[in-house]
Amino acid sequence: MALDEESPLIEEAGNESIIINHGRDIHILSWAFLLIFLAYGAAQNLQSTLNTDGDLGTISLGILYTSFTVSSLFASTVVRKLGSKYALLLGTTGYWLYIAANLKPSWYTMVPASLYLGFAAAILWVGEGTYLTSTARSQASDHKLHEGTVIGHFNGEFWGIFACHQLVGNLLTLALLKDGAEGSTSGTTLLFTVFLVSMTLGTILMTFLKKRDGEETEGERDSSLGLYAFIVSLWKQVVTPLCDVRLLLVVPLIAFSGLQQAFVWAEFTKYYVQPSLGESGVGGAMAVYGVFDAICSLAAGRFTSGLTSITLIVSGGAVLEGGIFIWLLNYSEPTGVLRILYPLLIAAVLGIGDGVLMTQLNALLAMLFKHNMEGTFAQLKLWQSASIAVVFFLSPYISLQAMLLFMLAAVVLSLVGFLFLVLKVEKVFSNHAS
Repeated sequence: MALDEESPLIEEAGNESIIINHGRDIHILSWAFLLIFLAYGAAQNLQSTLNTDGDLGTISLGILYTSFTVSSLFASTVVRKLGSKYALLLGTTGYWLYIAANLKPSWYTMVPASLYLGFAAAILWVGEGTYLTSTARSQASDHKLHEGTVIGHFNGEFWGIFACHQLVGNLLTLALLKDGAEGSTSGTTLLFTVFLVSMTLGTILMTFLKKRDGEETEGERDSSLGLYAFIVSLWKQVVTPLCDVRLLLVVPLIAFSGLQQAFVWAEFTKYYVQPSLGESGVGGAMAVYGVFDAICSLAAGRFTSGLTSITLIVSGGAVLEGGIFIWLLNYSEPTGVLRILYPLLIAAVLGIGDGVLMTQLNALLAMLFKHNMEGTFAQLKLWQSASIAVVFFLSPYISLQAMLLFMLAAVVLSLVGFLFLVLKVEKVFSNHAS
């Protein structure tokens, strides 16, 4: 009987039977990230309305993602040195500090916390991509399963559960800041205290992850010591991958995934949700966004089995998002029930787009760049965070129409680059087959 992905593999070690269930670690990783990001995601959504003194909230987010971009340059080296499990644990400390800073928001607390979170986030996300891919490969190898299918399913589970943070975090915010309590000190103190508890539970849960074997050798770990070795390692992890034309072709799609997220946070809620649904409706719209993001992530992960399925899913998602941006270019505020329905519909489609991009990008990179996981996922977060920072810094200075045209051009460019990559990879495979 063939083993499925969740069934345990039993090996004989002397007289003992060792049950290996790599799916357990994906369950733990997914729920730990949900606990951490339901707090951070909701806190991020509140920055433009809670910390308004001198645009502290928005500026601190710009600083955060700038730090994230710079830190992504060397995050792969740190992850390679620490191992992905300990990199994940280190990364959680930045999110904890950022939430704590929101209890006493000022330039002296938020700016240092944002700078450190940028560093910690880069470590966390490179560690996540490395850990998930390593776990999926172990599962495929031990259970004699198709590697691309396992990578797709594991990414689908992780991103599906992760996307629920928008739903849970925003509903929690609505419950604790109801009846106009958003501006009250007691309401926000209670909210961020609850967020700290949630993050602490997520970090504790992460300690139960198994350390992944085979991520690196002791020789590789020792070689990272010393300034010269560090520079060489940095060059290999950051610059060398960019010499691969396959990565260059997927960079526009990576960048668009960051632009899309920042557009939702900085533009969509401000110009489309708040005028129609009011301030209290922002949380509801983001909850809808999170629900459809989660459903799409789970579904897309289940349908992912190789390059062909990724091509179909990404192309469908890009067409949907392009259609939304064209609609928004000619959007006029509706009346009646459509005033409520349209923003929620747009949120749902944007959530679907995010679910497609997150699952398929991670699966694609894991399949194409097997021998440099840390460097590849560092490139993913580098270009995503740089794109997010660009939107936060550009938003106050360009019109909504200009931003929408920029987003439409980005989705077209990213799809063209991606399809060219697919043709190139398939041509290589066909040449090898012949």
